[in-house]
Amino acid sequence: MIEDEINESLFEAPPMGEQERMVEALLFASAAPMSVAEITARLPHGCDAKEAMVHLGKRYEGRGVALRRIGDAWAFRTAADLGFLMQKEQVEHRKLSRAAVETLAIIAYHQPATRAEIEEIRGVSVSRGTIDMLIELEWVKLGRRKMTPGRPVTFIVTQVFLDHFGLETPSDLPGVRELRASGMLDNRPPPEAALEPESDDDQDEMFE
Repeated sequence: MIEDEINESLFEAPPMGEQERMVEALLFASAAPMSVAEITARLPHGCDAKEAMVHLGKRYEGRGVALRRIGDAWAFRTAADLGFLMQKEQVEHRKLSRAAVETLAIIAYHQPATRAEIEEIRGVSVSRGTIDMLIELEWVKLGRRKMTPGRPVTFIVTQVFLDHFGLETPSDLPGVRELRASGMLDNRPPPEAALEPESDDDQDEMFE
């Protein structure tokens, strides 16, 4: 009888407060956002990761760091209103070429997008190097093949892209009004422009 009670206790989930502590430890120690499934796989049998994260999120409301959803995963991030404190620690990156920025924007707003669709919107052909570079940056990945003649591959943005720009889902991207205000919709090629190959500069110099 005593042995049975001991064996049963080994499979009992710890109290919710202890589950919160374990989820908190996992998220702080992880170098990348973690999905609920990944967290559950690390917790003792019987733990409720979703409920623990609900309590954990409430406990961090108004704190210096907050629990944020990134795609289908979760991570701790600095509170938005305290971002100015991190300015001295910002890493300086080289800017993407105009071709890469336009290609990335089209994929983000029209995903899943094929190469032909990207070229139709841009008005010029897309070099293989541009998409390869975006894939190497882990901002773009291959999506499902489109159910059209030839079954062309599609491209979609990644969780790394969402995390980098502080987005939960692609639907959180700024709308047309915000883009016009920022000037990003200026100087777009006319829709009747013929497809022309990108210049050697665009192909060879992926970064400006």
